[in-house]
Amino acid sequence: MPANLPPQYFEAEQRFRQAQTPEDKIEALEEMLAIMPKHKGTDKLKAMLRERISKFKDQAQKKKGVSRQKTAYDIEKEGPAQTVIIGPPNTGKSSLVKLITNASPEVADFPHTTQKPTPGMAQYDNIQFQLIDTPPLTKDYTEPGLVDLIRRADIVVILLDLTADPMEQLEETLHILHSFRIYSEACTIPEDLRKPPRIKKMLVAVNKMDKPEDKETLDIFLELSGIKFPCIGISTRTCQNILVFLHTLYKLSGIIRVYTKPPGKEADKKSPFVVPSGSTLADLAGKVHKDFVHKLKYAKAWGKSVRDGQMVHRDYVLQDGDVVELCI
Repeated sequence: MPANLPPQYFEAEQRFRQAQTPEDKIEALEEMLAIMPKHKGTDKLKAMLRERISKFKDQAQKKKGVSRQKTAYDIEKEGPAQTVIIGPPNTGKSSLVKLITNASPEVADFPHTTQKPTPGMAQYDNIQFQLIDTPPLTKDYTEPGLVDLIRRADIVVILLDLTADPMEQLEETLHILHSFRIYSEACTIPEDLRKPPRIKKMLVAVNKMDKPEDKETLDIFLELSGIKFPCIGISTRTCQNILVFLHTLYKLSGIIRVYTKPPGKEADKKSPFVVPSGSTLADLAGKVHKDFVHKLKYAKAWGKSVRDGQMVHRDYVLQDGDVVELCI
C-alpha cells in the first residue's frame, strides 16, 4: 500500500535534512510522524522514524553529558513500551500500579500522596510493560519533569474516578496536555500551533467501577463525552477489566511477538522477539544477530497467514505469534 505522503511531510523532511543539532532533528522527525497518514502503508516508515528519533535523543543526551542533573523523572524505558499513568488527585493511579506491577507506591485515601514517579513492570502473557505512577496532574501547577516524562512515553493512560465527575476530570486533563502540545492520535490538531505537537497513543481508564450498577454510569459518561480514543471501565478494588486493560496496552503499543526455532526443535514460547508491527523477516534477522541481515537466504514460517513450514523471503511481513526458522 502506498504511503501517499502530503506536501507538508516533505517540507518537514527538508527541515530535518537542514537541521544542525539533535534537538532540531528530533523536532522535524516528530513533525513528520505527526503529519504522516495513519494506514498500513505507513507502518514501516513510522517505525523507522521512531527509531531515528530514539537515536537522536540518545545523541542529545550524550551531548548534554553531566551538565544536566538527573531528576526523579528521568526514568529509563524498560520493556517494549513505557506507559505513564496520569490524572487528577485520588483517582487510584498508585493503586493500579501497585495492583499489576512489582512496584510499591504509597497508597492512601487522601489526595497528593504520590510526590514522585514510581515505575513498575506489569506482566502480560510472556512480555512485560513498564507502568509509571505519577503525581497528580492539576491546572494549578504541573511539574516540568512530569511534562517531559509524558512526552517521552510511548503510551499515556488517563485515569479518572467514576464517582467524582469524570467528564470534568477528562476535560481538565486534556486541556492541560494540550497546553503543552500533547495530543492523542484521535484528536484534531490546531492549525495555529507554533511548534509541532507531540502525538501520543492514549487510553482512558475510568476507575472505581466497583458495583454492577456502575456500568450504567460509565455508559452515560461515554455517551456524553463523545470520547474518540479507547476507554474502558476498571476497578482496582475488584480487579474488574484489569486483563482487558493490559490487553489494550498491548494493542496500543504497536508491537508483535515473534518466535524463532532451530531445525527439528520446538520454539521457545517463553522468550519472544518483540518487534514493531509491520516488521519484515529481514528486520527480525538483524535483531537476532547483526550478521544475519546479510546472510539470510529465506525462512520457514508457521503462523496465521502462512501454511505450516511455508518458505518465506526477506520481505515477508511478520504477524503476531509467527514462528520462524531462519535459514542462512
